[in-house]
Amino acid sequence: MSKAQTFHDLHAGPDVLVLPNAWDAASAALMEDAGAKAVATSSAAVAWARGYADGDLLPVPVLLDVIGGIARVIKVPLTADIEGGFTDDRETLTQTVAAVIGAGAVGINLEDGGRDPELHARKIEAAREAGARSGVDVFVNARIDVYLRGLAEGEAALAETLRRAELYQAAGASGIFVPGPIEEGLIAQLAEGITLPLNIMGRGGAPNAARLSALGVRRLSSATGPFRAAFGVLNRTVAEYLASGEANAFVEAGQGLPDLNKRFG
Repeated sequence: MSKAQTFHDLHAGPDVLVLPNAWDAASAALMEDAGAKAVATSSAAVAWARGYADGDLLPVPVLLDVIGGIARVIKVPLTADIEGGFTDDRETLTQTVAAVIGAGAVGINLEDGGRDPELHARKIEAAREAGARSGVDVFVNARIDVYLRGLAEGEAALAETLRRAELYQAAGASGIFVPGPIEEGLIAQLAEGITLPLNIMGRGGAPNAARLSALGVRRLSSATGPFRAAFGVLNRTVAEYLASGEANAFVEAGQGLPDLNKRFG
């Protein structure tokens, strides 16, 4: 079975696909070794790790380098967050997605942000075309940013999200990603109104995987959580080291880290 088919099957339930979001080969390898059934990238974490701000600013060659490095060291399916595709030109986007697939990803996240939903639907069609050209049934996870960006509120936000989900499904999306909501009632409404597998972002206060499964969610993303956890520890331990000149904080924080030289050798 191909990795693309495996990745599609992981969204079929009954369990939620719990996806950790990596930013480089080392983080992805640790996630796979911890038991991840698939690994995703976080656009923000990848951008920050390479010295760029999030928001379609990362050069595509840098993105491809990251994806290729991750794909080289893991065996599970890889899905790549490509933000808004770094372009609104259909043919350019088709080429970019084909290159992302060529680098080793079998899925993509494509966010609508503040763009016209009709434009985003055409971009989903372009992504689907890229998969067809590449001979890969790429999983196109269409991200709807109504809640994350506060584009509408209350019932209007729900109605607009469901409208976009239907539009993106017709354009060829494989799944729908709605970051922002953490309330069980709202998540249940989204799951009931969206036919495609629903992806929720893990945030403080959000239900756990078992509860999300009961609500009808099929995928849970950690987003920037792992990056913030790792670099939060780094920030604190470096400050302690610089203040005291003692390396004890590093020793304690690094306990349990596998031998990466052996892992990659």
